[in-house]
Amino acid sequence: MNRNRMLILGVFALMLSALVTYFVYQSVQRRLQPPEPTTQIVVASQRLALGMRLTEGNVRLASWPKSMTLEGTFTDPKDVVGRGVIVGILTNEPILDSKLAPKEGGAGLTSVIPDGKRAVSLKVDDVIGVAGFVLPGTHVDVIMTGAPKSGDDVTSKTILENAQVLAAGQNVQQDANGKPQTVQVVTLLVSPEQAQDLALAAVGEHIQLALRNPLDSEQKEPAAVKRTSLFDRGGKALPAAPEKPAARPRAPAKPKPEVPVVAPPVAPPPPRVLAVELFQGKAKETVTFPEKVVK
Repeated sequence: MNRNRMLILGVFALMLSALVTYFVYQSVQRRLQPPEPTTQIVVASQRLALGMRLTEGNVRLASWPKSMTLEGTFTDPKDVVGRGVIVGILTNEPILDSKLAPKEGGAGLTSVIPDGKRAVSLKVDDVIGVAGFVLPGTHVDVIMTGAPKSGDDVTSKTILENAQVLAAGQNVQQDANGKPQTVQVVTLLVSPEQAQDLALAAVGEHIQLALRNPLDSEQKEPAAVKRTSLFDRGGKALPAAPEKPAARPRAPAKPKPEVPVVAPPVAPPPPRVLAVELFQGKAKETVTFPEKVVK
């Protein structure tokens, strides 16, 4: 009996050792397999701002899997040195041809202006610049206010919608913490026709910028508004007084019976009297006698 137990335990130990050996072998095999093939591509060694000109200190080579090759990458840093950045690039991000200006395009603000577009600068202050929150990359509407003709009422009109801000002052990048920037000039990216409209609006008229959500690209095309029309807005008409119900026609009054008029009786005239004075010594006495009327 003990011999059978020992035999069973020996077989179980042999099977367990074989299983452990198999898993160890598989783990070692995976470690000994050659790694996935990689290639060297050019990446940013630091954060690259819009309009920067690349130098050898801004870029470096890094390993990248061949199975995840990106279109437009570079394998030699010399191919990107001297080119301008038209889209912000983060540290260790691969540098793509689509994020760089052409080789002869230079750097700075001119390198980020797309074909067919123009950069127009407007003079602003704290009010026009929306308290300094009109920053590079934001979108604004341009509102012109003035009198179209001499003597006309002051009119406000939105002449440009959803214009991208290229630069605030000489800054082409927003503050890392999102702080407002107090500047005197804002540069917008517009079409050639819109550039003419802005040039005309800046002559003798008041310009106001309206900051908008960059995700809201709908064109509203609001109608022009005159100042006098503002006084007609917001008032609510007083509710009309409720109409009184029509009075019911009254029944004709019944004629009252005529009462004969009786003249008041005539009072008889007072009776006439006859006064006689009697003297007795110094005493004087008056005696009256009614006068009799003889019929």
